[in-house]
Amino acid sequence: MGIVKIGDELHEELRKSSGVMCRSINAQAEFWIKVGMLAEANPGLSFTEIMAQQLKEADVQVPGIKAA
Repeated sequence: MGIVKIGDELHEELRKSSGVMCRSINAQAEFWIKVGMLAEANPGLSFTEIMAQQLKEADVQVPGIKAA
């Protein structure tokens, strides 16, 4: 484990979003870092596509939404 120094404003946004997402502040920061790395490595993919790919790789079964 390491220490990453970030600005107060970003830390406040992490704190607020971690509450909404039911994650610790550290887990929220780690999530944002991972998604950012994946987005840089895959610039043609949307956030939704990146998340779908990660869920598939973890063998998570996500039910599809049927159009009306």
